Amino acid sequence: MTSHTLRLADRMDLPDVQSIVTTCYTPYIDEIGQRPGPMQDDYEAHLNARHLWVATIADKVVGLIVLIPQTDALLLDNIAIAPDAQGSGLFRDMMDFADTQARERGLSAVTLYTHAKMTRNLTLYPHFGYAETHRKIENGLDRVFFRKTLA
Repeated sequence: MTSHTLRLADRMDLPDVQSIVTTCYTPYIDEIGQRPGPMQDDYEAHLNARHLWVATIADKVVGLIVLIPQTDALLLDNIAIAPDAQGSGLFRDMMDFADTQARERGLSAVTLYTHAKMTRNLTLYPHFGYAETHRKIENGLDRVFFRKTLA
């Protein structure tokens, strides 16, 4: 496994972040019938709020995670990894990072959501300890919500 670093994003990272988001979510447009939620996000706003973290390998941005504190949980709003870094263990490390960030903030859970048609995610997140809590249409998107209670 290649060594990577997770750090808060800075302005210089925004083009790489947008490129990763575009690469990772464009394949879902036809299936969903519209641009997925992460393609509609304002990453500069996430950056300014200190919610955007990037993963780097040899100073190259290869992944991102958006973590937004809520009242009772940390919302894992987005996680995306460049295709050439997938399979490196980075996804697991970023999921663990979300747990650590929640604990450090005194929060007892991490929540996330995915589109109902992103079926791979529906089977992936339970492997990381997430349980489906509910489904609803939000912002015109058919979302499935998950929660992981931290020990």
